[in-house]
Amino acid sequence: MRIIHKFILAFFVLSVVTYGQTELTLDKAVNIALHRNTTLQASLNNLKSSESNYRASWGALLPTVDAQGTYGWNRSIQPGTSGRTYTFQGFTINLPATPSSTTDTYNYSAGVNASWTLFDGLSNYAAVSQSKKQLESARLQLENLKQNIVFQTISLYYAVVNNQELLKVKEDNVKWNKQNLETIVEKNKLGAVTIADVYAQQVQEGNAELDLIQTKNNLEISKSNLLYYLGLDVLSNYTFADSLTTQEEHVLNSDLSNQFGNIDELVKQALVSRDDYKSAALDFESAENSITMAQGNYFPRLSSNFGYNMFANQLSNLSKSRTYSASLTLSIPIFSGFSIDNQVQAAEVNAMNKQINLDDLRRTIKQNLQQTYLNIQAAEKSLEVNKRNVASAGENQKITQEKYTLGSGTLLDVLVANSNYTNAQTSLINAEFQYIVLNQQLKYYLGVLNYKQYE
Repeated sequence: MRIIHKFILAFFVLSVVTYGQTELTLDKAVNIALHRNTTLQASLNNLKSSESNYRASWGALLPTVDAQGTYGWNRSIQPGTSGRTYTFQGFTINLPATPSSTTDTYNYSAGVNASWTLFDGLSNYAAVSQSKKQLESARLQLENLKQNIVFQTISLYYAVVNNQELLKVKEDNVKWNKQNLETIVEKNKLGAVTIADVYAQQVQEGNAELDLIQTKNNLEISKSNLLYYLGLDVLSNYTFADSLTTQEEHVLNSDLSNQFGNIDELVKQALVSRDDYKSAALDFESAENSITMAQGNYFPRLSSNFGYNMFANQLSNLSKSRTYSASLTLSIPIFSGFSIDNQVQAAEVNAMNKQINLDDLRRTIKQNLQQTYLNIQAAEKSLEVNKRNVASAGENQKITQEKYTLGSGTLLDVLVANSNYTNAQTSLINAEFQYIVLNQQLKYYLGVLNYKQYE
């Protein structure tokens, strides 16, 4: 009966601990980021504005037509006069009375007018080309933003999983130190070791517990950073992956430096694939269109107007009185107070700045790829060395522990061996996740990071 009670109590405690926990996988985290990121939502709104501008630029090539109708009413009221008699030098004049009168008049008119710009120095065609490039640039910026969100989320998520793995190492280290302290205390009671060994191991156990506390703190901070970036409640309880996936294991066993080729090939691929670079190139071309639009003001402007209007005092006669009109207007700019020169100069300066931005981005891409490529090469070597270090440090810990148990070794040797083993495990875990993140970072800098699999 007591066993049953213990089982029920254990089940209840486990239920309380796990209740309210939500599993947050990498795919789910990226999906949340792509749907809740406020910058992304603003970019989607800007894209709608660019689409409207493109449609309006085409509309500027077409005639503008407007129709109007007018209805007018006027009432005139004249007061009446009373009859009067006037006598002048024996003559009598009688003025008759006049009645008051009210007169209503109506007028109706309707018409259609159209105007069409036939030539404006090709500014309207340049505006269509510019708005098209701005629309495509906005789409590319949106694609690049999605890739950036995916990479940032991946980096933050792996920081959480990395700290979780480190926490396991620190917990094992605390357990080992506790067990070692118990062993040394018993040996001290038997007179096999000195009290100094007990004190030394107590210090080592305290340091291990402090290290564990710091690692737990780092884990909670990394969770908070991820949840904040995703727009989730940082105080909510989420669980994360506690082991590497098959794909991540495959990345650790692959040779990334040979897989992606040399640095020159990477730069060429990035300049073709990077959405932000293509967007910057379109921004430069769009700025060149602005120069054409400004220069168009130097040329004469030819426009046409057409009209059809009807008018009458009675609605039934509206269609009987009609007027037709057509005109061509040629406007030749002679002097505009240097305003056109100023517009052209401003457009040329803007185009030069866009070219500078494009060149800077090209250099930034090269630098990022070079640094990431070098970091991957170093990470590959670090991964190999750390794997060997863990194996070597683990064996050395066992041997040193056996020697101390047999009385042929010192406690200092045991503590150093355990510290080396813990440090080797920590370095290996950091190296593994650094290698995985570098793989995603290189894809991001190449512009080939696939975000669609997470949507």
